[in-house]
Amino acid sequence: MTIRFHLDENVHGAIANGLRLRGIDVTTTKDVKLIGANDDAQLAFAFENARVLVAHDDDLLRLAAQGDEHVGIAYCHPRKNTIGQNFSL
Repeated sequence: MTIRFHLDENVHGAIANGLRLRGIDVTTTKDVKLIGANDDAQLAFAFENARVLVAHDDDLLRLAAQGDEHVGIAYCHPRKNTIGQNFSL
């Protein structure tokens, strides 16, 4: 199974470009014309298209905790990491 991602509008476009360069299937809010759409719409699009939603918006964590359907949510605090930062696991 291949994991596919959808980046909400607050995730920098360079993230999408970097993922695509590595062969990862990713859509952005801009790609699918959801600019300005609320969190429910972003989450619904990701769910309907079997994509993990990548976001800086912690409100999405609240929606997930309420039981809203989703494939997955990857949350990254917007000020904790930078583009290109190396991570150790």
